[in-house]
Amino acid sequence: MTHESFKSLFKRAAERKGGVPALKTLLGKKILGKKLLDDTAAQQSIAELSDDRILAAFTKQIFKSGFVWRVVEKKWPDFEEHFFNFNLEKIMMMPEEMWERKAADPKIIRNFNKVKTIQANAQMMFDHHIDTNTSFAQFINDWPSTDIIGLWAYLKKHGQRLGGNTGPYALRLLGKDTFILSSDVEAYLRAQEIIDGGLQSKKSLTAIQAHFNKLQSESGYSLTQLSRLIAFSCGDNYVQVG
Repeated sequence: MTHESFKSLFKRAAERKGGVPALKTLLGKKILGKKLLDDTAAQQSIAELSDDRILAAFTKQIFKSGFVWRVVEKKWPDFEEHFFNFNLEKIMMMPEEMWERKAADPKIIRNFNKVKTIQANAQMMFDHHIDTNTSFAQFINDWPSTDIIGLWAYLKKHGQRLGGNTGPYALRLLGKDTFILSSDVEAYLRAQEIIDGGLQSKKSLTAIQAHFNKLQSESGYSLTQLSRLIAFSCGDNYVQVG
């Protein structure tokens, strides 16, 4: 089967969203010809982050998963205060009774299993630093987006609760270019017969990455934009934007 071209995809999305100018506004102004204007700046900003900000992003997305996002945002200052602004060394020195006490505090979202991921993911980041003598922020920064599924797999294997879309959403929160496998994107990939098995299988993810890389080479758009473009082109979001 010949898969849909970027040109056809863009045309249909534009028709659904009220025209090309409206669609480009929704996608964000990140391209000029084949060059991603903000790609270098975004990557540099990731590398400059301290690892506590990486851990904070992971934790925030873990708590948002399956929960009301606005509640997490409202309580987030208390999370920062409770967990020492996600300082890795302080996190790893916390005794078990302190974890239990903090997890039961009503100022945060009381979910002990999710709270414990803070310690586990701090350990993942600390171990990486010991093994490589580089920050986890630099590690994320240097990972090629053409193999973003490889970074997803690393986070799922070595971290806790960073599988599915949680890891990708956390990476996007940090400014790392990644697509998101939303229900609309999944439906499109199946309709185009790019995948026919489990969404998160190695075979499917490899095929998805190859397709996104192809679209990127045709367009110069970021993976983030392409993910949004696919979602705008199908599903129940047929909205005219004036």
